[in-house]
Amino acid sequence: MTETHATISPGAPVFPAGRYGRRRAPGGKRRRTLLAALVLLALVATLTAISIRLYRQYGDPVYDAQVITYTDITDNQVLVDFRVTVPPGGSAVCVLRARDRSGAEVAREQVTVSAGPGDRHVTTRHRLATTARPFIGEVLRCQQAP
Repeated sequence: MTETHATISPGAPVFPAGRYGRRRAPGGKRRRTLLAALVLLALVATLTAISIRLYRQYGDPVYDAQVITYTDITDNQVLVDFRVTVPPGGSAVCVLRARDRSGAEVAREQVTVSAGPGDRHVTTRHRLATTARPFIGEVLRCQQAP
């Protein structure tokens, strides 16, 4: 009869070679955590850069435009009435466009508007010359005048 020891000797267990797959190197979890943190940091930096770029391009709340109405539609023009909010006494450059029924752009023009001293709102009417019959006149964006 052979004797079997029920206790394991102190120290790391020894497994038969090739039986349980490849053993992980110590410190691997730390490396994965560091890699995940770096990927997360790069993702946050990229999203922040995209947000800043889009805000500069589209999101300046100081220069806000609203179309009041578009009228006098003919085969070669549309009259656009719009209101722009600017800093007190400031001015803005607004991009207006007209589209036909299919959504194709038939006119685009930049218009500079200026508020009187102390005024924050400018109401403007602009005749937009078109290359075909427009369906809608709109203000795409307004930004600080150069």
